[in-house]
Amino acid sequence: MKIKQLIISVPFLFALSSCVDLDYNELGLRSEEWVYESPLEGVQRLQISVYTYIPSSFAINEQGALLSSACDESDFVNQASNIHKYYNGGWSPLTPFSYTWDNGYRAISEANMFLEKIDKISLEEYRNNVGGTTDYELLKQKFALFPYEVRALRAYYYFELFKTYGDVPLVTNTLTTAEANTLVRDPYEEVIRFIVDECDAIVEHLPVDYKTQISRDIGRTNQAFVLALKARTLLYAASPLFNPSNDRAKWELAAAANKAVIDKCAEWGITLGTYQALWGNDNYFNKEILFIRGSGVRNDFEINNYPVGVENANSGNCPTQTLVDAYEYKSTGKSFGETWGSSQTINMQNDKPFDDLDPRFSMTIVRQGDKWPLYNTNPIDVIQGGRNGAPLFNATTTGYYLKKYCDGSLNISTNNSSSNRHNWIIFRLGEFYLNYAEAMYYSTGNAEEKGEFEMSANEAINVLRDRSDVKMPHFSGNDGFEERYRRERMVELAFENHRFWDVRRWKIGEKLRTVQTMNFRNDEGSVVMERSVINRQWEDKYYFYPIPYTERYKNPNLEQNPGW
Repeated sequence: MKIKQLIISVPFLFALSSCVDLDYNELGLRSEEWVYESPLEGVQRLQISVYTYIPSSFAINEQGALLSSACDESDFVNQASNIHKYYNGGWSPLTPFSYTWDNGYRAISEANMFLEKIDKISLEEYRNNVGGTTDYELLKQKFALFPYEVRALRAYYYFELFKTYGDVPLVTNTLTTAEANTLVRDPYEEVIRFIVDECDAIVEHLPVDYKTQISRDIGRTNQAFVLALKARTLLYAASPLFNPSNDRAKWELAAAANKAVIDKCAEWGITLGTYQALWGNDNYFNKEILFIRGSGVRNDFEINNYPVGVENANSGNCPTQTLVDAYEYKSTGKSFGETWGSSQTINMQNDKPFDDLDPRFSMTIVRQGDKWPLYNTNPIDVIQGGRNGAPLFNATTTGYYLKKYCDGSLNISTNNSSSNRHNWIIFRLGEFYLNYAEAMYYSTGNAEEKGEFEMSANEAINVLRDRSDVKMPHFSGNDGFEERYRRERMVELAFENHRFWDVRRWKIGEKLRTVQTMNFRNDEGSVVMERSVINRQWEDKYYFYPIPYTERYKNPNLEQNPGW
């Protein structure tokens, strides 16, 4: 059995990534006894190791592709990327995208082992220590939190598993290989119940933050993490994929849990700021962030997503016109798609289609004429034959390039390159206003109903639209709420790994059969925009991932998901 032992190299927990193998056998240099008899050198690092399995889309991708390119948010230009297997017929139990299964159960195995062995810890050698990083009383406080932190992480990994596979084996103790290979899949209702019960059991045992701890770590599970996990879990549990009978009681539970996040955040000083400040090298200090996963100092995300034509850039995840269609105009409240969807052509100079558009558009997407990245003095030109357009290799296939999550200050040129810290958002407050709005609407059937929580679905959404750098008109009334809400969610959470899962939990996968794109061409001195379509494959079996063939080969008791 192998356990990852983390080597602490930086003061922030979220940034830890170096590790070595710790073999529990007679040949290993570090035995199990050593680990549990050495609290600071063994147990503490073993506990931190469970954190390292939290996924970051900066580090886990298919040749730089995001899950946005496996749905209708973007199209990935590199045709060799495995991301295209999600919709071109190449997805199967033999090519199962098994990261969540492998990663989740490795983490859960470590968590179970840690929780079973935690009673071996002794801090007696530090009893007389006063002050510093080995102060006895502070060490006791820190180590007392470890089991609750690990239980929170284990619950999180189970959320990732059930949303991906539906029914999964629910394991809360260490297993032999023989025992592991006889497991069956437990109903997702039981997994959901386990997550929620765990959250309820541990939340009061965790701190609001770690400011009074020996090391003021960023990125450890706390009360906000646990409440957010419970709230997101209950939203999924109420959604059509997991709630086929549309039991309103499940939506009511989701509304209550998400409102609890909002209320507690207000109490703890977790507040909304500007939209633009949500990403960047220092966003771990952003007051809206509930939990974040650092991926270290790097510039490969920029290399993978800056526009082709910029030195060393590969274009990568190009936003679709489908996403652009979701942005609304300030003056009319109508979306881009409602305004221009029926137009054969749009004249950029005369029609000015990007004027007055939701400011989140220009913070998320690079379009014709923008100057991007910041050091690039040439306006982006995606017209056929332009410096950033076809027929250049890897030129955008959609007419747009990605800005969100890219650090535009980074230079990727060969002779003047720079790098910066990148941090992937796991939970942020804005999501829970949207979650609450959705749950309230489906539990009451009325977007204006405030109910016992004294906040309507419309009011929750309007909090987001009131950001100082957004200032979009308010939602009101019930007409068309569902469609408008789903557009708002697509816009607000663009490229944050929500849309891929939203279309699944809503069971609207048919929408992924076609992806809207835009072609830009020169017509007598004017730039003309023309719509086009990318056709993709969708089958209802895609609502859940296939159980990997290798897992079913080892354990035939694992029934395959329907259709696979």
